[in-house]
Amino acid sequence: MSNSQPSIERRTAWFISIAGSFLILGGLAWLLFTLTAPPGIDQVRAEERRKALAEVRGADQQALTTAAVLDAGKGLYRIPIENAEALMLAKWQDPAAGRADLLRRLEVSTAQPPPPANPYE
Repeated sequence: MSNSQPSIERRTAWFISIAGSFLILGGLAWLLFTLTAPPGIDQVRAEERRKALAEVRGADQQALTTAAVLDAGKGLYRIPIENAEALMLAKWQDPAAGRADLLRRLEVSTAQPPPPANPYE
């Protein structure tokens, strides 16, 4: 059984190889990070995003404050939030009836159309 310690040259070689491995991995990680980073937002792109946000917010505001027909066949309509709040307060004076009405409207709004007839039957 050998009790000798590794030589200083051998330790130095191990240290250099391990340090080099870490440096190579760090360099590759840095390279990957810099190559895959998204480009910065310039002034033109910032203005496009600002306009798109304004359009979306305008459409949202219109959807929240105006009435419209969503699906007349199913009886689905969009009403302004203030009207919806007043309607819900009136309908939910009796919670059991309000819940039953809510479940009925849920069934109507999510009803699937009947499957098409099988031409081979």
